[in-house]
Parts: sequence; structure tokens; C-alpha cells
Amino acid sequence: MAWFLRSKANIEEQQKREMPDGLWTKCPDCGEIMYKTELEEGFFCCKKCGYHFRIGYKEYVSIILDENTFQETNTEIRSTDPLNFVDTKPYPNRLEEGYKKTNLNDALTTGYGKINGYDVSIAIMNFSFIGGSMGSVVGEKFFRAAKYSLENKIPLLVISASGGARMQEAALSLMQMAKSASILSELDENKIPYISLMTDPTTGGVTASYAMLGDINIAEPGALIGFAGPRVIEQTIRKKLPQGFQKSEFLLEKGFLDSVVPRKNLKDFLTKVISWFYN
Repeated sequence: MAWFLRSKANIEEQQKREMPDGLWTKCPDCGEIMYKTELEEGFFCCKKCGYHFRIGYKEYVSIILDENTFQETNTEIRSTDPLNFVDTKPYPNRLEEGYKKTNLNDALTTGYGKINGYDVSIAIMNFSFIGGSMGSVVGEKFFRAAKYSLENKIPLLVISASGGARMQEAALSLMQMAKSASILSELDENKIPYISLMTDPTTGGVTASYAMLGDINIAEPGALIGFAGPRVIEQTIRKKLPQGFQKSEFLLEKGFLDSVVPRKNLKDFLTKVISWFYN
């Protein structure tokens, strides 16, 4: 009868052994356990609390763009190491790790496609590549995506997720802020719409430059959006900050955003926005 008296710990261990790896996902916000297929079918959002998981460009392409319309561009551009920068490891080593880990060529993926039949130029940041940091390659690819939008007179959609400027490129990274802002001014002069979608997190130099310069600025629910972290701000101004003051809902309330859009509604919302500019 010993088998009948198995402890709870033994039963749980047996269940773990019987469950294939990678089948389940736990929501980091509410702790809900979901099948991964269930998560994918729900636009990578928690079915219980609505938490939006961080996703990469492939997931956004499948959610937003019409099937088989996305064509990636600027795949040949890669970072160099002009400053011979070394922190805990040489910059080239860090880049190589990023390439192997993500199978991406940098923190920004660019291309073009269609949203319910409307042509768009699109740039999507990948937080998984060195924290979505903005270096020279990100700035150049952003510039080219905006230029494609300008030359073809189609809207530019940028999806941001970034930890800020890439410190390994120092001033070269900071220069990308001016570079991106200058090409956006050309879009504005030519009345080409620029839609900025901010996801979790959008911080640092990306927030200070192109992320907040959209003709339409929108964000996903619960996204962290800001320049500096709350501890830095509190230490600077010596005041206690409101709870959740860098979340997208708070920024919407204060007028920094035009809308907070759940991921499942993104395609329809973007279609409506783009149609405004054509009518």
C-alpha cells in the first residue's frame, strides 16, 4: 500500500516528468498557467488578466500584416566596433552572442507589407537583441524604412521596444536620435503619416526620439514608457512619484498617448487610422 501513500511532492514530481518541456507558460503578472498554443491563439496575452507578453517581429508581422505580404529589407547591415569598446566583454563578442541567441542581425527589423490591403513601411524593434538598444544600425535601418515610406508615399508604422541607446557605441548611438527625427520631419512636410506603437518597455533614447514623434502615438496595455527609470527620477526631483506613472494608461490620461490598444484589436485599429489619411 506504499504507493497509495505517496506524498504530494512525489505526485507533482511525477507530473513534471510526464509533461513535455515548453508546453506550458505562466503569466508573470497573475500566475495563470496556460498552454503555449492557447497563448499564441490569444495574441500572446494572458486569458485571465490580459497581460501582454513581450514578443518579437515575427509575432507582430503575423498579428498585424496580411498573410504573406511582409518583405524584409536591409538584412545586410550589421554593427561594427569603431570604438573598440570593452565592458565585461568586447563589443564584437556581445554582438556575436546576440546573433546566435536571436537569429537576428540587430535590434530593428524593417520591411513592407499590407494591413487589410493598405501598403505600409514597417519597422519593429526586437527587445531580445541586446535589450532592443539603439545603435548605428538601428538608426540607419529606421532611416531607410522612413525613406522607403517617403519615396513610395505610404504610411510608416514603427513598433518600439527598447532599453535605450547602446552604450557600446557611445556618441554614435546618441546621434541616431537626431538622424531619426530629421527623416520624420521630411515625412511630415510631405504629409506622409507616421504611426508609433509603443510596447513594453519603451525607454531611453528611443522614447526621447522617434517613439514619441508619431502623428498617432499608441501603446499596448500596461506598457512601461519613459525616459529614465523611476528611481533616478525620484532621486533627481526628491519627490515620491504616483503609482504606475510610466504605464501606458497613465500616459493616456495625461495626454501623451492618443490611445491604448489591446493587441487583439491592433490590426482593425491601424486599418481605421490609415484609412483616415486616405479619405
